[in-house]
Amino acid sequence: MKLFINALTKFTFGFLIVATLIFLPAGTLHFSDGWVFLGLLFVPIFILGAVLLIKAPKLLNKRLENKEKETVQKGVVALSAIIFLLGFVAAGLDFRFALSTVPHVLKIIAAVIFLLSYVLYAEVMRENAYLSRTVKVEENQTLVSTGLYSFIRHPMYAATVFMFLSIPLILGSFVSFFIFIFYPAIIIVRIKNEEKVLSEQLIGYEEYKKRVKYRIVPFIW
Repeated sequence: MKLFINALTKFTFGFLIVATLIFLPAGTLHFSDGWVFLGLLFVPIFILGAVLLIKAPKLLNKRLENKEKETVQKGVVALSAIIFLLGFVAAGLDFRFALSTVPHVLKIIAAVIFLLSYVLYAEVMRENAYLSRTVKVEENQTLVSTGLYSFIRHPMYAATVFMFLSIPLILGSFVSFFIFIFYPAIIIVRIKNEEKVLSEQLIGYEEYKKRVKYRIVPFIW
């Protein structure tokens, strides 16, 4: 029950924050792209959260934890929050003042990419029971190197990058896209710091890095 209340509270708070950041700058609730995005974002979150609550409550608890201990990661979280804030506000203002127009077909493609990223995200959680929102190595944690992890070292971050780059396009804002485009750079900083921690604390990670050379995009990086 405590976990349920914690999850429901964070879900509700997150919905209200994102909705406020989008619709308040837009100056109206009649922002259809905003409602489409909220549906695409929070309906899968609700479903996934319900499944985890029933089948994997420990993993859900890890996903709700967001207090970073690493100094670099605290900076990454702060910069990510700034980008999200500016990006959502920009999308609302873009709609309000008609600053840019995203073709309808591009919005649909972005929505499909967003949902596929959720599928990828769910598969990563199925494969890796140690998945956490914070960078740390747990006691008796073992290396996961099968499934998606046999192709790239950080499939969760790959899904995250695709997901968040599609957000401004779903919202119909190129202005917002030019803000979110900086998000992959932050992810790169997070990955480099995380790999330093894993190399130092997780047995076998150095050998894994030699076998799986690419971090988030095969043959690129």
